[in-house]
Amino acid sequence: MDQHLSVLLANATRFRKDECSEEDVYVWWGKIRSANRQQPMPHLGDVLAIDAELGKDGETVAADREVHLYLTDYRSLYVAHVAEISTDDVRDDDGHVPAFYAEGDFSFDCWFQLWDIRRLVANDTLGVVEELKKLRNTRYNDRPVSIYGGMVDLPLIVTRDDGARWFDPAVRAVLTGGRFWCEFDAERTGVGAMERELRENLFGATAWSGLDPAARSFIASAEKMFRDHRHDAAFDFSSVVIDYAKAFEVQVNGLLRRVMPGAHREARHVTVGSKTVDLMTAPPLSLGQLAQAIGDNKPLNDWLKRRLEPRDWVAISLPPILENLAAYRNPAAHATRITREQVVALRDSLVGVGCTGRLVELGNIRVR
Repeated sequence: MDQHLSVLLANATRFRKDECSEEDVYVWWGKIRSANRQQPMPHLGDVLAIDAELGKDGETVAADREVHLYLTDYRSLYVAHVAEISTDDVRDDDGHVPAFYAEGDFSFDCWFQLWDIRRLVANDTLGVVEELKKLRNTRYNDRPVSIYGGMVDLPLIVTRDDGARWFDPAVRAVLTGGRFWCEFDAERTGVGAMERELRENLFGATAWSGLDPAARSFIASAEKMFRDHRHDAAFDFSSVVIDYAKAFEVQVNGLLRRVMPGAHREARHVTVGSKTVDLMTAPPLSLGQLAQAIGDNKPLNDWLKRRLEPRDWVAISLPPILENLAAYRNPAAHATRITREQVVALRDSLVGVGCTGRLVELGNIRVR
């Protein structure tokens, strides 16, 4: 994984320096054939058929879908954005193939061209187990993927019920400032242990698994920053507030996207500021916009009560939580220093110190 990320990051750096186009930011991942298997991969045709869903100019056939490659060593889990699947030998594609592929005597079943790689779980086997349960193995009666069985005929061909889009450009623009996910993850080191600590000792497996991986990463980053500096009265805790706010934005925007299919027009089209937006297609909303959209739109409010469990929490309890967090986040995002005294009570209420955490409650929300 490290070598593939190094290649991808090197190409991203070239793009930032205007030395290449964005289409030149990619890396090839080779499916190495086991030396103990002489015959072709039994489901190679099925794997290559997925390539039919991919365009050759950076677009998928279905604009609202992405093709993913999930990669795991059972300690960590990554998802990659697939651009192409090929049986051609691509090792002569200079600058896009890790060197070790040429150094060994390997045979390959196929190659995956990857635009970006995003970390979902870091150094947490139980976290990997929970995340893999969300994938369904099409060659094993659509049963959830488990690392304890069914790991045969790799790569598995999987689907997921929530139709997750890990690489939506609009979401990336908001969450990473337009950077590739591989760049973003490279800057956020050391959060894996904190994610595991939060799951095991604060949130619990159910609520933690119910949170989007990006939300979990923002929470862990905020907690690490807070705990590292909680005794430093001079420290500016603005970044802590901003990361907690991003966690809410990720989770609530994703929840609205999942619950909107089937909603009538009055529920989908909400007023945000002076504009009316369609929640199915609009870019991610900010905290204040989310509070307004959910709190002020009765058709949407009624729809959320029908589709979510517990039925009233998002519709009634969430808007004031978002408004309160926005009151902290907006000054923090505009260079106003946030003190330790300001952030302690907010942080405790969000993660659940001495109370049921707001983020814990949000992670327990389920679509009916």
